[in-house]
Amino acid sequence: MSVQSSSQNHERAATSRRAFLRTSAVVTGAAALPVVAGRATAAPASTAVFAHGVASGDPLPDGVILWTRVTPTPAARPGSGLGPATGVTWEVARDDSFATVVATGTVTTAAGTDHTVKVDVAGLAANTRYTYRFRVTSGPATGAMSPVGYTRTAPAPNADVSRLRFGVVSCSNWEAGYFGAYRHLRAHRDLTAVVHLGDYFYEYESDGYTGKSGVVRATSPTNETVTLRDYRMRHAQYKTDPDLAELHRRVPWICTWDDHESANDSWKGGAENHDASEGPWATRKAASEKAYYEWMPVRPAAGPNGRHLYRRLGFGRLLELSMLDLRTYRDEQVSATSRRVDDQSRSITGAAQMGWLTEGLTSSTTRWRIVGNPVMISPVLVPPLDERNAAALTEVLGLPRQGVPYNADQWDGYTADRTRLLDAIRTNDVDNVVFITGDIHSSWACDIPVDPARYPATGTVATELVVPSVTSSNVDDILGVPEHTVGNAVPAAIMTANRHVRWNDFDAHGYAVLTVTPAAAQMDWYFVNDKTDPQTGRYYARSFRVASGSQRVQSVSQPQD
Repeated sequence: MSVQSSSQNHERAATSRRAFLRTSAVVTGAAALPVVAGRATAAPASTAVFAHGVASGDPLPDGVILWTRVTPTPAARPGSGLGPATGVTWEVARDDSFATVVATGTVTTAAGTDHTVKVDVAGLAANTRYTYRFRVTSGPATGAMSPVGYTRTAPAPNADVSRLRFGVVSCSNWEAGYFGAYRHLRAHRDLTAVVHLGDYFYEYESDGYTGKSGVVRATSPTNETVTLRDYRMRHAQYKTDPDLAELHRRVPWICTWDDHESANDSWKGGAENHDASEGPWATRKAASEKAYYEWMPVRPAAGPNGRHLYRRLGFGRLLELSMLDLRTYRDEQVSATSRRVDDQSRSITGAAQMGWLTEGLTSSTTRWRIVGNPVMISPVLVPPLDERNAAALTEVLGLPRQGVPYNADQWDGYTADRTRLLDAIRTNDVDNVVFITGDIHSSWACDIPVDPARYPATGTVATELVVPSVTSSNVDDILGVPEHTVGNAVPAAIMTANRHVRWNDFDAHGYAVLTVTPAAAQMDWYFVNDKTDPQTGRYYARSFRVASGSQRVQSVSQPQD
C-alpha cells in the first residue's frame, strides 16, 4: 500500500500491459500535515538504526518521494523477515535547522516491507529546496534520528525555466569497483536530479560478472539473487556504499530498471540468466519488483491493471522526462542474424507502453522531450544496408532488412517498434527528442537517422546520448588489457560503418551531466581514472550539444559550468 498524501494526478499515462505486483515496498501512514513550529535541537543521527541512509526521488511541482530503512533491532537485518513493527515520524522543512516544518506525518513499518519507509509527500511549493529527516517514535529504537536529507521539487508546469541539470548514470556493479563516479557527480553544482537508467545493482553470484580484473569487493549475498530475501539483501548492500548513500542524501533520483535488477537479458517470459532449477520466472520477477519498490525512491504509475514503472515527469515549460521500462513487456530476444528482428508482431515496449510513449511525445508542449531509455535505440549495424538494393540478398539469406545488428538485445532487435516510434515523431513534426541511454557500458553520441544506409541525405529524427557504466565491465576489463589500447580500435570501425554515430568510447567508466536550456541540450562526459581505487580522481572527456530544432549532435569543446 502506497502512502499517498493527496489525490493529485501523478501520471498522464494510459493503462499498463499487465498487472504489476500489488504489494508495494512502502508503509501505510498519515497524510502530510502543514506545520510551522520551532523544533528542539535533534539528536545525532543513528548510523546503526538508519544504516542505509535516506533518499528522495521522482520530484513533482508539489511533491516528492522520501525514503529510508530502519533497523529496529540487530536481528532485523535486511531480508531476515525479523524485527518488530516500528513507528517512524518524517518531517519536511524549508531550513537546515527544521525551525520551519512544512509537512510531517507518522508511518508504521515492519518486516513485511523489510522495514523500509516510503512516503509520497504532497502540498509542497514548486521549485523549492527542502530538507527532510526521519525519527523512530515507537519500538525498541525509539528516539533514533536519521541523517538530514536534501531534495527539491520540480518547477511548476507553466514556469519558464532557463536551465536544468541532471546527473546521468547506469550500470553500477559492486564487485567490479568502487562508486567514485557517484562521489564526483555530487560535486557538480545545481543538479536538479540524478537519472539512473538501469542496472542499479547486479544479480550475479560472487565473481559472476567482473571480467579479468576480478572481484574488487565481495557482494552480499554471495549467491545469485533469486528469492525476495536475496534481492532485499543485495539492495541493502548497495545502499551502504558511502558515495552512493551520500548522492542519494543530497539530490533526488529518478530511476528505472533494466535487466540486472531481476536477471540478465530478461523479457516478459524469462531471462537468459534464469533456468527451471531457480523456480518459476514469474515468482522471481515478482520478488525482484517487490524488493525494488521497497528499496528505491520511485513512484510507480497507476493504471486499471495495476502499477507500472514507466512514467513521465514534467519540469516547467522546458522539458518532459519519459522514463521507460524495456524489460517487463518485451518479447524474447532473437538472434541478430534472424529475419525475426523485423517481425511486426514483436515488441520491446509492449502495446500499452508504446501508445503511452508516442502519445506523450506527440502531444507534449514543452521545448524538450527527454526519454530515459534503458537500451540503445540508434541503429548499430554491420553494416547498414539500403533496403531497396539489398532486398534480394537479405531475403535469400534470411537476414534483417537493414543489416545485421551489433546487439539484438537493444531496439535493433525490435525494428518494428523502433519504426513505429520514429514514424510517429517524424509524421507529427515533433522536434527536440533526445534519448538518454545506459546499458551498453560505453559512451556514444548519435544522430538517429531516417535511413541509416543513406544518412545524412535522408535526415534525422532525434538524437541519442549514451552514458558509460559506473563500474560494470567494458572491453578492456573483459580482455584484461590497459584502458584505451585494444578498445581504441572499436569506435573507428563502428563509426566508419555507421556514420550517424558521431562518437563513442568503449573503455572508460564514469558518468555524464545533461544541461538543458531553451537553446540546447548538452551532455558532458566525465571518466574516472581507476574504478578499483576508492579515492579515484576523474577527468573531463567530451561534450556534445543538440541545438534546439536541429535533431543533430554537435561536438563542443567545453563542458557547461
